[in-house]
Amino acid sequence: MNINSILMNRIIKFIFLIQIAVFLLPCYSKAQSKNILPSWAFGGFVRPKNINPIISPDSSAVFNDPMSGKENHWESDNTFNPAATIKEGKVIVLYRAEDHSGMEIGFHTSRIGYAESSDGLHFKRKETPVLFPAKDAQKEFEWPGGCEDPRVAITESGRYVMFYTQWNRKLPRLGVATSKDLITWQKHGPIFRKAFNGRFFNMATKSASILTKMSGDKQVIAKINGKYWLYWGEHHVYAATSSDLVDWQPVLNKYGQLKELISPRKGFFDSDLTECGPPALITKKGILLFYNGKNKSGAGGDKRYSPDSYCAGQVLFDVKDPSKPIARLDVPFLRPMESFEKSGQYINGTVFIEGMVYFKKKWFLYYGCADSRVGVAVYDPSNPAHADPVILNANSEK
Repeated sequence: MNINSILMNRIIKFIFLIQIAVFLLPCYSKAQSKNILPSWAFGGFVRPKNINPIISPDSSAVFNDPMSGKENHWESDNTFNPAATIKEGKVIVLYRAEDHSGMEIGFHTSRIGYAESSDGLHFKRKETPVLFPAKDAQKEFEWPGGCEDPRVAITESGRYVMFYTQWNRKLPRLGVATSKDLITWQKHGPIFRKAFNGRFFNMATKSASILTKMSGDKQVIAKINGKYWLYWGEHHVYAATSSDLVDWQPVLNKYGQLKELISPRKGFFDSDLTECGPPALITKKGILLFYNGKNKSGAGGDKRYSPDSYCAGQVLFDVKDPSKPIARLDVPFLRPMESFEKSGQYINGTVFIEGMVYFKKKWFLYYGCADSRVGVAVYDPSNPAHADPVILNANSEK
């Protein structure tokens, strides 16, 4: 066989291999780019068309600020990071709003606004905030930074409980407030002030997700092993217990340190931090905690997602031992995709989940978009296209 014949045979084989590869590539790509959502997880959540963002800054809203004694355009700069609950057949969203004070992210003054909706998608806002820094017993913890990042739930007796970050621009602390109507709130102060003789009082604490259960079609605060249970934390996820919903005691490990329940994972979307989201929920499979994962930039991050972006994850805990994780999603079920989720105060992209309600047989998930606006995504368990198992595209960025 001469050189030309050998060369021709090699070309023919090469073309044949290319044809096989072209035939198999779609199947391979399809298999690699899709992940089955396990039966214990919720999903998929879909952004309603032509709805988002549902809440954006409003420079016309004004209230008389008790701290300065002057009129303040309290939601003129950013509106984001929402809590959500149900009242009198309507969805109520309590969102963080920032004014124009301060020069950079985290250094404006935050207050909590109120919005209501009959369909979970279109909202009417109150003109003034419902929770804000004032000349009260919490002034030293809330001024000048404000009241940030609420999560809210309701007891079976109808008492609303809100956990939020008290920010004095020195140290963030988890605070708690209670209400009968979601408008008038009684502040109770830092939740760990009394625990272990004040050991955790001067430690940075954020992001609380209280345990809930379904009572018929109503999601209510639950007890486990005779106590209320709270997941909390910004870097790791920790836990705390309470007998009165006001004073909380962190769960410690055998060495007397805070017990880390889940932590960042190298090479995953939550490689930089794991921060608690909406109220946790007891399901047939266990306790479901929704959380926010930040992707690490550089080495150790997940290359499939943008560096420093915030995506949403789920982890399942043992209902008999709520400190024991038994399953965890390796890919986010919600991630920054839309333009308003990637442009704003936080340009690296954020879907920061804090509020979720069961409303009209669907789950409505409310989230902050780039620290600037509020968005919603909906999961309909009765829709075959949404029911488990659900296909998630984990490998592509829009």
